[in-house]
Amino acid sequence: MMPRPVLGLVGLVALIPLILVAALWGGLIRIGWPWPVLSPTLIISHGALMIAGVLGTLISLERAVALKAAWTFAPPVLSGLGAVAMILRATDGPGLVLITLGSLALVGVFATIVHQHRAPYTVTMALGAVAWAIGNVLWLVGQPLSVAVLWWVAFLVLTIAGERLELSRVLRLTPARTRAFGLTIAVLLAGLVVAVLAFDLGMRLTGLGYVLLAAWLGLNDIARRTIKGAGLTRYIAACLLVGYAWLGVGGLFALVYGGVRSGPPYDAILHSILLGFVFSMILGHAPIIAPALLRIAIPYDRSLYAPLVLLSLSLVVRLAGDVLEASDLRRWGGLLNALVLLLFLGNLIRLARRGTVKREALKRPG
Repeated sequence: MMPRPVLGLVGLVALIPLILVAALWGGLIRIGWPWPVLSPTLIISHGALMIAGVLGTLISLERAVALKAAWTFAPPVLSGLGAVAMILRATDGPGLVLITLGSLALVGVFATIVHQHRAPYTVTMALGAVAWAIGNVLWLVGQPLSVAVLWWVAFLVLTIAGERLELSRVLRLTPARTRAFGLTIAVLLAGLVVAVLAFDLGMRLTGLGYVLLAAWLGLNDIARRTIKGAGLTRYIAACLLVGYAWLGVGGLFALVYGGVRSGPPYDAILHSILLGFVFSMILGHAPIIAPALLRIAIPYDRSLYAPLVLLSLSLVVRLAGDVLEASDLRRWGGLLNALVLLLFLGNLIRLARRGTVKREALKRPG
């Protein structure tokens, strides 16, 4: 029988794909597919479910597993329950409150981490948690959702940037390159603050921060070396480099379009970063994160490349629809995006089952 803590962990991880499916369903209705509206709040809370319910829960859960302290599981539990509440109730009700509490708890987790080990990468990830909490509080007090979303996206970008900075230590970055990283983060944070008062200027400044960060990561990340490797190492590097390119594209869209709050240009800015950058990172790290969370083997297989390639191709279709204001193209691109994510999830489950069967076979005597 599984121990209760492990059973609870499995249950929390199993909740994430369910939230993902609900978020995708609401997003596809929002983009124009005339499907049954299972819950009106799915359409309104699509972004919150994806960023907080799926990604926020996953990031905070990964941190809790690494720290192995019971109280650190508060953030993923709160954000996961908040997402469920959002699916079942109004977005401005208990769901948002629970997610806000979860983000504040994550700030507490990172405060502990920074206290134990203060370094540029831990501070960067802590700033990401703070950005998530600020975005939630801004939405809670009635600020426009577009402002809150800008802070939410920064949460994901800063978290990933901090993790990559940590892994880049093996390259022994020069002080000048480390200062350059700090400057890009400062530009990004300045854009977020300015956006609260002057959204157009803040969006453009944030976009500049993303362009600078994409360039820094592309030039300084260890992926530039590991792309020459083989197997899983090369696959991860490919995901990273593709993601950095999409982060730059999203930043350029923000610079060009400025303070748009809805419509195709807004869609182009957000999904270049959230799908192109963030999910490329997830595709690359899933074979490492899943075994760490669930203690299951994910063997490398060349089929992992299929979702990476198809995600970028489907995103090109969607963005072409945004730029050309071709609603049909945009709608089909969005559907393909969702199908690629489900394909990736299904393939991951298939590989996990293969890894489990192989491990059990090795345990058998003779």
